[in-house]
Amino acid sequence: MTELLQTMVESRQLSASDAEWLASRQGGGAEGSFQSEPEILRWLAEEYSVSYSDLEQLEVEKEVLGLFPARLLLKEGLLPLSHSNGSVDVATSRLFATQGLDTLKSLTGLKLNPVLAPSEAIQREIKKRLGVGADTIDTLKDDASFQVVDDDLSVDTDLENAAEDASIIRFVNQVLSDAIDLRATDIHLEPFENELQIRYRIDGVLQDVPVPAEIKRFQPAIVSRVKILSHLNIAEKRLPQDGRIKLKVRQGEVDVRVSIIPMLHGEAVVMRLLRQDGSVPGLDQIGMASRELKLFEQILEMPHGIFLVTGPTGSGKTTTLYTALNTINDTVRKIITVEDPVEYQIRGINQIQVSEKSGLTFARGLRAILRHDPDVVLIGEIRDEETARIAIQASLTGHLVFSTLHTNDAPSAMTRLIDMGIEPYLVASSLEGVLAQRLIRTLCMQCRELDHSDRVKALRETLEMPAETPIYKAVGCRECRQTGYHGRRAVFEMMAVSLPIRQKILQQCSSGELKQMARQEGMRTLSQDGWRLVQEGVTTPDEIMRVTKDDELSLR
Repeated sequence: MTELLQTMVESRQLSASDAEWLASRQGGGAEGSFQSEPEILRWLAEEYSVSYSDLEQLEVEKEVLGLFPARLLLKEGLLPLSHSNGSVDVATSRLFATQGLDTLKSLTGLKLNPVLAPSEAIQREIKKRLGVGADTIDTLKDDASFQVVDDDLSVDTDLENAAEDASIIRFVNQVLSDAIDLRATDIHLEPFENELQIRYRIDGVLQDVPVPAEIKRFQPAIVSRVKILSHLNIAEKRLPQDGRIKLKVRQGEVDVRVSIIPMLHGEAVVMRLLRQDGSVPGLDQIGMASRELKLFEQILEMPHGIFLVTGPTGSGKTTTLYTALNTINDTVRKIITVEDPVEYQIRGINQIQVSEKSGLTFARGLRAILRHDPDVVLIGEIRDEETARIAIQASLTGHLVFSTLHTNDAPSAMTRLIDMGIEPYLVASSLEGVLAQRLIRTLCMQCRELDHSDRVKALRETLEMPAETPIYKAVGCRECRQTGYHGRRAVFEMMAVSLPIRQKILQQCSSGELKQMARQEGMRTLSQDGWRLVQEGVTTPDEIMRVTKDDELSLR
């Protein structure tokens, strides 16, 4: 008997005799053998004269869900579908586990008709219809042993007890676990007048998360639970607070940065998920085109100078810098980093965690590590003139310095440093290269389709693409949560600081003039690199236009 059949017998989806018969059909690869759960369930439905549904096109009646307790539906894996003439169709994957249906029947007095459906589809639809944590909220009654405190009160021990309630603990854990499973980078808990909205940022875009309507009543307890996990003051509800949570999950460790800010209808929470044990990609895996990759490799071989990576928060700057450090990480070079927070832990690299509370700032940490005889230094971010000045002095005294800066494109990094108060001659003499980058969503390969619209034809002509170049559009399916995209990839704008560009910096030229000079030397802009990925079938024109700004395309 195969592992699948054995599992289905143990979970009471199959009887032992049925499993033995199916096993005999599978022996020797006989025609009509069954290799998946849906195939076996279809056979069962036909064998026992019950209905089967894959739940793809089926609309679940919301009124029917309200007839049954959410906790029982989730526990037994049952999904009510439709109600007519005193009977209800209920989707189940366990035809021989009758106790769940019997309990529902005794609670409601309704006739229940089982409809076989795959277990994964049932769980997906239950979560979509009932919301994350529906089973835990269902256990909290109106007469629970805590009260929601008034905002005017500074301390209330009942709220602390509420935050320690098993159901609240389980709910917060489920939200965190669900976000990690869905590859989310941020969790947003947003209070409004009549609801508590939860959203995950997946592939750079916020997506609504279904939650039970009753969740609003437990908003203060949920926020307090997050505060307790983050070691924050639960009595303080008028000032912003920042904290951290350390999680251990199957995939490794996750560092959660927590930000809590008082809003009009309560405290809003944003949790940033940073996977500590994420593997650093190789230089050939980050998706650079040949020109950019060659320039990057040349900069990594330099003995000293500054290399900056620019872009907004969450654009993958740290990953790119760690790819660079990992490439040059060997026994003959000492590499030290100053970061907030440390996102990757790599053997052979000395890493310092910035702590504003204890006074260990970027500038102070940078001064200290220069006395530690490093060859290569990584500064998590240049935030002020003091840090920028120390970084430049480090590069001028024989260190290779990597850092990040918040600018919209590569040429703007030079003018940004000068605006900070750094003299142009220091910028011109120390800066070796700037890399701007963005993360664009990549197409879901399960559902992408060729785009034959007139708009795309016009775009081909405008960008002078060959007429036969295939351009795809996002469609949406179950695998990508109906978004049409799955995963992300970086687009790059690499600017090498050549002698003519150094002269332009000394003349304090504008970023526009620097950009024009860099393009004459062969620099490809973010949007141009994006159109390369469109031609390769990796992403869509809409995604490039959403993430990058193409001045030339606008002019045309």
